[in-house]
Amino acid sequence: MTEVSTILVVDDEADIRESLCSHLERSGFQTARAASAVEARTWLTSNRAALVMLDIMMPGEDGLSLCRHLREVDKTPVILLTALIEDTDKIVGLEIGADDYITKPFNPRELVARIRAVLRRIPESDAAPVKPKTKRFAGWTLDEDQSEITRKDGLIVSLSAGELAILKVFVEHAGDVLSRDDLMQHSRGRDTLAFERTIDNVISRLRKKIEIDASNPRIIKTVRGGGYRLISSGEP
Repeated sequence: MTEVSTILVVDDEADIRESLCSHLERSGFQTARAASAVEARTWLTSNRAALVMLDIMMPGEDGLSLCRHLREVDKTPVILLTALIEDTDKIVGLEIGADDYITKPFNPRELVARIRAVLRRIPESDAAPVKPKTKRFAGWTLDEDQSEITRKDGLIVSLSAGELAILKVFVEHAGDVLSRDDLMQHSRGRDTLAFERTIDNVISRLRKKIEIDASNPRIIKTVRGGGYRLISSGEP
């Protein structure tokens, strides 16, 4: 599924569509293209857009009809784009739920400013769901939001706050040798660990949870004189 930062540009005129997408991409947006309302509907069945730039005057289903449909099915922001300058067209577009309206020809910088203004107005509750913070290592998946790890066979294991903080540091620095001081410094702010022995105890508990044999660890290795290292290619 396409990332929700994507702006869907719907316009039957290829030169306008491509020019608009190129400018948006230079301004830091991702874009998708549709030459008709039918193409837009098809794209939206399997993707989600942060905002839809929608031309009103298109062959077949026009932009007003598609805008009305979008308002019925979700709250994706819509900016109408048209060569029409009649106030009645603007009023109709806004009445059926468009978030803004801009007339061709337009200033590209003004268009980008309007897009950003509309995106800033989206209530946080209407924004796209935040993706879970997950990371993979050695046959496990770490889910920071749920404070748990899931093994590739589906086994779910809960983590304490201290275990989560230290494991997150290991995963972020997989392959690196980390001293006890490194682990304390990197985990500070998440769960401050005051003494080196506390680090050792947390690692001992983690090994019991992720290793097949905690006495012969293959994932969290002890490095003589150096500290510890997570081997991300290891297997539980």
